Amino acid sequence: MSSLKGKVAIVTGGAQGIGRALVLALGREGSAVVFADIDQKAGLELSEITKNERLETTFVKKDVSISQEASEVVKEAVKVYGGIDFLCNNVGIQPPSSYVRAEDTSEEIWDRIIAVNLKSYFLMAKFSIPEMRLRKGGVIINVASVQGLQSMKKVPAYAASKGGILSLTRNLALDYASENIRVLAVCPGGVDTPMQQKAFEATGEDVAELRSKLGRAHPMGRTAVAEEIANVAVFLASEKASFMTGEYICVDGGIMAKGSWDE
Repeated sequence: MSSLKGKVAIVTGGAQGIGRALVLALGREGSAVVFADIDQKAGLELSEITKNERLETTFVKKDVSISQEASEVVKEAVKVYGGIDFLCNNVGIQPPSSYVRAEDTSEEIWDRIIAVNLKSYFLMAKFSIPEMRLRKGGVIINVASVQGLQSMKKVPAYAASKGGILSLTRNLALDYASENIRVLAVCPGGVDTPMQQKAFEATGEDVAELRSKLGRAHPMGRTAVAEEIANVAVFLASEKASFMTGEYICVDGGIMAKGSWDE
């Protein structure tokens, strides 16, 4: 029997990409999942898929970079399922207009990326930890990025947000280890997601060639699929990872071993 069966999870940014894969993976392991997203259409579509698979999920349309809405996601999980065991902080943005150097990055873009990619992780942890304490423990999994360790050029806000997630992960792990709350991060490399697709399309260049080029930058010769990231998160949430906290796991096809995003 899976150690995740009967548990309750929250996934932010859960309607598409890595978040969608997390919702499905956790649900298939037997967890009830509350997933938050601002994209109502995608959220309802995923809800229909989980219903057809007889998975226990609840979709809430919320912007978790806003304190009140983040709190409401936690309250919904407690109301519907009785508590929280796992928090998967996954929501993230990287608008096409953010692929510029620092001097060309608008303050508005900087603030929005930091709010969604970093502040929301803090807020969701802040509101989830008291509920985990009532259950004598829990697991927080933060989806960061190898960009927080080995940045591409021209992504200052995104790289800063992901580096911040790694520091937050280590801090939370230290502060809550004595309460049996484990905190870990997953650092994907390139992943085939709708966000990546939009970034390619915004360049006006050949999308297939851009995808191939990014794949070639990875020693394994390709980018990941979202399920490969979700599988690692499921392991980290499980009792098989019970002595792990404060660590980040790179799921990057060898980018960090290579030490560069160049082909």
